[in-house]
Amino acid sequence: MPPRRPVRTALAAVAVALLVPAAAACGDAGGLEGAGATPTAAAPDKLWPELTPASSPAFELGEVDTQVIKGVTVPGGDIRAVDPVRVVAKEIAAHPDEYADGKYAETARRMADCGRAGEDGSGDSGDRGRERCPVLRAYYRDLTGDGRDDLTLGFRKLPGNLTAVRVYTARGDRLVEVMAYEDAVSGVELAGRSVIIRAPSEVAGYEYRLQWTWDPQQRAMLLTHDEMLRTGDPKRSPRPKSSAAPASPSGSASGR
Repeated sequence: MPPRRPVRTALAAVAVALLVPAAAACGDAGGLEGAGATPTAAAPDKLWPELTPASSPAFELGEVDTQVIKGVTVPGGDIRAVDPVRVVAKEIAAHPDEYADGKYAETARRMADCGRAGEDGSGDSGDRGRERCPVLRAYYRDLTGDGRDDLTLGFRKLPGNLTAVRVYTARGDRLVEVMAYEDAVSGVELAGRSVIIRAPSEVAGYEYRLQWTWDPQQRAMLLTHDEMLRTGDPKRSPRPKSSAAPASPSGSASGR
């Protein structure tokens, strides 16, 4: 392959030739004008350098907690063959202190109104049942980059306005939960290898935006962005205080 430098030199010569008349034209119009002084770059000030750097986190948030869902198999590794309602039912059954006998007992009761909630959000329990069923429509997309669909599902934690968001992948015939989060959700998006969750803030005109992205080393969805952004709507209702919780009993991350 011939060297690329002569080409770059020729391009530079052309650029100089084009700039000469441009500079002359600017001079004819009264000369070049300065944009003012350029601010001097400053390095960040490091505070409290005498502090010993922490070597372990203060709080366990369960960022890389993954778990195999017992009692649910993935036939042929096809996650679309898994019933989302059954997956949620298994989580509810595993935590009776939170659901059947706890603060989200309404979710447990309404599971009886669910048919098989498939990709289109439909079930076999009729329109009335679909309205009462806490399991939301399931979505399928390759979030792990292995060329196969993964399962993103949500369900309402009732009574209240919390929504649980879960991501599952198939490893052989096993169903593995690789992300769990719940909050007063105002929107959920899938983008590339990420799940983006928007939630209202207690500060009027702002919202929280959290991005969970697949990490091949941890083999889990990690919280890669957590930010507060302006929405331009100063009349937005404050975030409910009831959504604040350190973590759910299953070890999954919960509201802020």
